[in-house]
Amino acid sequence: MKKISIQEYSEEYKEAIIHLILDIQQKEFTIPIKREDQPDLDNIPDFYQIKGGNFWIALCNNQVVGTVSLLDIGNHQGALRKMFVKAAYRGSDYNVAKLLLQKLIDGAREHAIQEIYLGTTEKFLAAHRFYEKNQFVKIPKGNLPDAFPIMKVDTRFYKYKV
Repeated sequence: MKKISIQEYSEEYKEAIIHLILDIQQKEFTIPIKREDQPDLDNIPDFYQIKGGNFWIALCNNQVVGTVSLLDIGNHQGALRKMFVKAAYRGSDYNVAKLLLQKLIDGAREHAIQEIYLGTTEKFLAAHRFYEKNQFVKIPKGNLPDAFPIMKVDTRFYKYKV
């Protein structure tokens, strides 16, 4: 089995991260979203790596195979964003999603973030199962904190108590 490592974002992986995310959004799930619709990807350090937030990548043989970020939205709350895993690395053979999620939860604990929220699209059925299996609870949109950044493609929302 190939070794997966999780590390904080570094600029050398920027284009590989953007390519991975856009490929999954556009080609795999046919979501009409472009790079220009996601300005956070062009400035990850100033968008995610501030306050208690961070951005992590999963690497296999120095290739980006997954991403996740924690956006500190204040009030001891965070938003899970940009959770993407390359198709060939999904599932229990590699546990990339689980490793990324654990790193995010550990990062939240280190910064006293007590609740993590996320928004996703109805198309990400496997993601729904993954989040629910990992103690995320589906919530109505009206239960989101005011500071939660809703994306235009988000139609399903979850909460996790750290």
